[in-house]
Amino acid sequence: MVQISKACYFLYFSSFVVRGTNAFAMNNSAGKARNISSTTKRWMAEKQSLPVMASEDVMSTKAHGTSEKPVMKDLKWNCDYETADRICNFNRHYAESAGYWQTTDYLEQVSKTEPTKYYDSVTGAHLYTAPIGRTMEAYVKESLSHGWPSFRDEEVNWDYVRCLPNGECISTTGTHLGHNLPDGKGNRYCINLVCIAGQPSE
Repeated sequence: MVQISKACYFLYFSSFVVRGTNAFAMNNSAGKARNISSTTKRWMAEKQSLPVMASEDVMSTKAHGTSEKPVMKDLKWNCDYETADRICNFNRHYAESAGYWQTTDYLEQVSKTEPTKYYDSVTGAHLYTAPIGRTMEAYVKESLSHGWPSFRDEEVNWDYVRCLPNGECISTTGTHLGHNLPDGKGNRYCINLVCIAGQPSE
């Protein structure tokens, strides 16, 4: 019954993707400056190249894989704990299954009208805010087409997010997040939902 419910909801939600741009419309121009992190604003204002890079040292072995501790037990959207801990802390190259985020409660619970903040599943640090500079419809459509939640430069909180030369996206404390897979529009950060399903530490 739960799976049927989710499938029906997904069909309902997806119907907006093929409709006009008024679906889930929001005034992103007004909210954009408010939601971009101060570090991201500075980097963009100074026309510094993004992403912000880090060295392999950030991903050195720690007390729990590449992190100091396991992921939180109370992850959002009914994300699987074991999958999250493996992907976040004991993995450098692999990802949750394509489309996994659609099998969680994410699409049912995420706000359709306001930007959502996403937090590190290990530390609770604020990593992403989306959508910024686009509609929810556009954000979901892009994520659906790729298979993972997909963020753009202005949606990244560069206080806590870094990239490695091979494209791996990580947190400043060693959480594996996903990969930067640029397209014709620029950097596109394809991120595992299980890695950004934490409760806020702030």
